[in-house]
Amino acid sequence: MSRLRLLDESETDDPILSVVNLIDVFLVIIAALLLAVANSAVNPFGSESVTVIKNPGQPSMEVIVKDGRKIDRYRASGEIGEGEGAKAGVAYRLKDGSMVYVPEPGEGG
Repeated sequence: MSRLRLLDESETDDPILSVVNLIDVFLVIIAALLLAVANSAVNPFGSESVTVIKNPGQPSMEVIVKDGRKIDRYRASGEIGEGEGAKAGVAYRLKDGSMVYVPEPGEGG
């Protein structure tokens, strides 16, 4: 009888049981973090197209474009943009605030 009583007492005071409980808590936290990353808009494994603008209007502005698995970063240099191209048409702002685009004659579309 005394032998069974000693086994019962040692199980209730076992410090390893509290460590096992802490490990269970950490596993739940890790699973929640993995789900949060998987549902994030900028998840690198997702297939959606996402555009993120960091610090809009600031000199350190950055545009991040994710198209499927490809991620492009564009940083503002503070300089006026230049490039090659041709005038494609004219945009007009109406009195109600809406914009109308009128393409140049002869442009294919």
